[in-house]
Amino acid sequence: MEHVQQFGSENVLFSEAGIFARYESNVQSYARSMPAIFAKAVGCEIWSEKGDRYLDFLSGAGSLNYGHNNPVLKNALTEYVNADGIAHSLDLHTEAKAQFLAELADTILRPRGLDYVAQFTGPTGTNAVEAALKLARKVTGRANVVHFTNSFHGVSLGSLSMTGNQTLRKAAGVPLNGAICMPFDGYLGADVDTVAVLEKMLCDSSSGIDLPAAVLVETVQGEGGLNPASWAWLQRLEALCNRLEILLIVDDIQAGCGRTGTFFSFEPAGIVPDIVTLSKSLSGYGLPLALVLFKRELDYWQPGEHNGTFRGNNHAFVTAAATLRHYWRTKDFSREVTEKAEYLEGRLQGITARFPEHLERVKGRGLMRGISFASANTAGDVRDRCFALGLICERCGPDDEVVKCMSPLTITRGELAEGLDILERATADILGAPGRSGRKIRIATS
Repeated sequence: MEHVQQFGSENVLFSEAGIFARYESNVQSYARSMPAIFAKAVGCEIWSEKGDRYLDFLSGAGSLNYGHNNPVLKNALTEYVNADGIAHSLDLHTEAKAQFLAELADTILRPRGLDYVAQFTGPTGTNAVEAALKLARKVTGRANVVHFTNSFHGVSLGSLSMTGNQTLRKAAGVPLNGAICMPFDGYLGADVDTVAVLEKMLCDSSSGIDLPAAVLVETVQGEGGLNPASWAWLQRLEALCNRLEILLIVDDIQAGCGRTGTFFSFEPAGIVPDIVTLSKSLSGYGLPLALVLFKRELDYWQPGEHNGTFRGNNHAFVTAAATLRHYWRTKDFSREVTEKAEYLEGRLQGITARFPEHLERVKGRGLMRGISFASANTAGDVRDRCFALGLICERCGPDDEVVKCMSPLTITRGELAEGLDILERATADILGAPGRSGRKIRIATS
């Protein structure tokens, strides 16, 4: 489709693609590696305006755990909208918020023995992290917060100070203070206990590190390269924080809401964080919603002390309640995710074993996994080849060396197999190896 734009006395003809080139900032990133204009999406499938079908192994960077236009969520939302339900409410009390909080308490918090209160922040993950940092500092009266190598917590200034990526940090334009970066689990090698390193630094009066307000951690580092912390490491970290009266904040924005198999990613470790941040797939429908959960005794906030105009997104409350009601009242959905995750890991291990000189290892946990390539350039080529073959996926890691698979949790076994067939075919194509016989790969025409 073409549009005519008038500039002074000139009429300039633009295609739809030209609209983006003319009016959208250079800051765009995903669109550079996926050159298509998308028009429709259902479940794990997404179509371009030309009708080309793709499987989505990106899922809105983990914000579409239940797929595109999930009918359960769509029906709940359209029923609410058609009834003229409240759309925007700041922090006023509404029926939609009450129903979400009741479902959160009954389905998630009480069965797990978590006595948390909920704070609705601005609608993105970084808003939740900012609030968590402020609360930890307010409660403890201390300024510094520990984060870890390869961490990613957002790109507003407070959360950016807790993010390891140098390219992102440099974009701040100002000093990023109040942060202490320590080695994540495995960063110094398998034989080094980095919690012991942290303990030594915190307990040594000559280390130069003041006692922090909090430790902020991802149980699986998503953008940092799909690095999972072991359950034992998380348990030792919690014990250290408890002993030194440091608050433990778990950033569950990408790894939570079922991405690793359980609703909270930290559940198998048996830990109880002081503060938890959620966003991304909390609404389940791609609607902006962020939440900070924290122990009741930490509710030091004064009214309005931290706020945000769009903290009352009632449409998101409606779909968030629907996800909990439909998927999380029993353990069936969690078991299904775990079964799919085992299949995914097995297939990725098989691909890695085919190309041992080029592929290093499978990384991640649950349906948050990927393959680490010896060459970041090769990983980029495989990602691009996947797109040409009809699979949307992306890279992560310090050098973008990991090709990651983050399909919707609701993906069918057939769709999961089809997507992994494409990934294997793309890897073979780039590395010059023959594809497996008998596998049918549909190639997109765009």
